[in-house]
Amino acid sequence: MTDQTETIQTRIVVGKNSNNETLNLRRKARPFEALIQATLFICGALSILTTIGIVYELGKESLGFFTRRLWTDTNKTITQSISSRDTVFTVSTTGGTLRAGDIVRLGDEIMQVTQVEGATVTVLRGQEASQAAEHKEGTEFFLGSRVSLLEFFTKTDWNPQIGRFGIWPLVNATLMTSVIAMLVALPVGLSVAIYLSEYASERARSILKPVLEILAGVPTVVYGYFALNFMTPILRSIFGASVVEIYNTASAGIVIGILILPLVSSMSEDALSAVPRALREAAYGLGATKLETAIKIVVPAALSGITAAFIVAISRAIGETMVVAIAAGAGPNFTFNPFRPAETMTGHMVRISGGDLSYDSIDYNSIFAIGLLLFFITLGLNIISQRIVRRFREVYE
Repeated sequence: MTDQTETIQTRIVVGKNSNNETLNLRRKARPFEALIQATLFICGALSILTTIGIVYELGKESLGFFTRRLWTDTNKTITQSISSRDTVFTVSTTGGTLRAGDIVRLGDEIMQVTQVEGATVTVLRGQEASQAAEHKEGTEFFLGSRVSLLEFFTKTDWNPQIGRFGIWPLVNATLMTSVIAMLVALPVGLSVAIYLSEYASERARSILKPVLEILAGVPTVVYGYFALNFMTPILRSIFGASVVEIYNTASAGIVIGILILPLVSSMSEDALSAVPRALREAAYGLGATKLETAIKIVVPAALSGITAAFIVAISRAIGETMVVAIAAGAGPNFTFNPFRPAETMTGHMVRISGGDLSYDSIDYNSIFAIGLLLFFITLGLNIISQRIVRRFREVYE
């Protein structure tokens, strides 16, 4: 049985060519190909590990933002020495305002304010497992703050310096600029893609497409100043200087639409070009015009690729930073008026991270919570994009 098996294996790996020469058909070692395969695997693994690392860091810092008690100096001191049993004492009139329900810290002791009457404060001593202790006159108060998910997702006032953490002003401004950008980029980009795919000659396509994609190589900071110094004056001349403020979300959104225009047009043109020529010829044979063929045949056939291009462009618009940081405004403002200034999520992150913030402060930790929310928004858009692509994908044999 063993001899027969070896004979069969020999017949499989040994053959004859046209000159009756013996050929060895055994698989040859290809070290270069194995090296390429290993390199590709390492690159893929590194990209996955990088994404995991980003999510881990954002999640860790965001967890600290929502769970750790952060202490802010109130510039307020006690005006008398107190013992470990005193619950009523007076404080200085300078500094921040204390309210009933506030958590404060004197030294290492944590207290809860129950009543405030002028400069007289009533507290509960030794809170959160701290020990009541004596404190000398002039000891400073530190105000404790903790962000709740309910406040974060329902309030419309974002001002971490005074303990207000409603994220909606930043989200609303981000959505406004993104919607305006889509109103510019999607119809124009799809129109350009249809022209390049269906109407332009090879020579025109070879010239126009690279020229269009040059827009993608312009630094975004240039787009920001273009929005501030060119687009805003145009809007002010059309609608009036009293209506359009210098910093506004409309000019930022329009320029973001110009910025992502090459992305929409290029990806959509690739999807349109992938539609088989036979579908076009069949439409022409039935008497359809070139425009009817493009709109009623080619675009529906490439719908999955066009939709994917649109969603990728939306993700790019949401994540744009420098344009909104320069042209949209530098302060959270919950407004639906596109001609007023409003700070987006990315613009706020740029402004806060560029300031003089101490590590582990309330402002510093808020950057990671905003970044994590942005990550989940773009992740949701990518999931939607994949489902739409699978739903409308056309397979041609």
